[in-house]
Amino acid sequence: MTPRQIIGKIGLWLSVLVIVSPAILFFLWMLSLSLKFEVDNAAYPPVFFPDHIAWKNYADVLASNRFLTYFINSLVVTGSATVLALMVGVPAGYGIARMAAHKSAIVILIARITPGLSYLIPLFLLFQWLGLLGTLVPQIIIHLVVTVPIVIWIMIGYFETTPMELEEAALIDGAGRWQVFRHVALPIAKPGIAVAFILAVIFSWNNFVFGIVLAGRETRTLPVAVYNMISFDQLSWGPLAAAALIVTFPVLLLTVLAQRQIVAGLTAGAVKGG
Repeated sequence: MTPRQIIGKIGLWLSVLVIVSPAILFFLWMLSLSLKFEVDNAAYPPVFFPDHIAWKNYADVLASNRFLTYFINSLVVTGSATVLALMVGVPAGYGIARMAAHKSAIVILIARITPGLSYLIPLFLLFQWLGLLGTLVPQIIIHLVVTVPIVIWIMIGYFETTPMELEEAALIDGAGRWQVFRHVALPIAKPGIAVAFILAVIFSWNNFVFGIVLAGRETRTLPVAVYNMISFDQLSWGPLAAAALIVTFPVLLLTVLAQRQIVAGLTAGAVKGG
């Protein structure tokens, strides 16, 4: 290995450390807050490693009467929005990629980068007129505003890099376009679908603004439930940090379990697109 390569590797790892270390530090500090009693959380200088671990913070959050309800609401909203986004986005991405519809791709990109608040007010008025406010239906529908563009944009990029030879062979053998998509394109696109699935889940699960505006008392999702733990009278950092970690854990676990598929999906374009 040459000195230039060694310097390049050192520079790369330093760059990664600078970028990643703040996120790791914040996560570890939140973990520390969740394991401490309020006396330690308010201590100065700050206490990072407590003498006594306050497992009670997690027990109090899990024992909350509505926590299970909010967790189920998040599962329903995120699961429905993700499944519907995949059902719509994967075929749409395939069609846009195969037809080279660049203008449509630009529209999807604009929808992807447009803030969700731009859609919130008109959809809020529509749901109010339909009498759906306070139910899970408007949250599922409005989450599609976030998840569908993500799925379509990822699948466009992935299908553009997949080889056409197998599809052309299937067409020559008499297969229809739908059969080619179902039996040839979809199996090849599994890594890309995995990436789209993970990102759709993350963006939907962590969405806060839509839930706080459209949800009722019984239909709140977990991010809104964590926010509601903040009050002007008393702020308990331990239970709040424990609730935030519990909300983060399912997405973190899903990402760790699917990391191979994510890496394969993100690198497949570079390998196949030669």
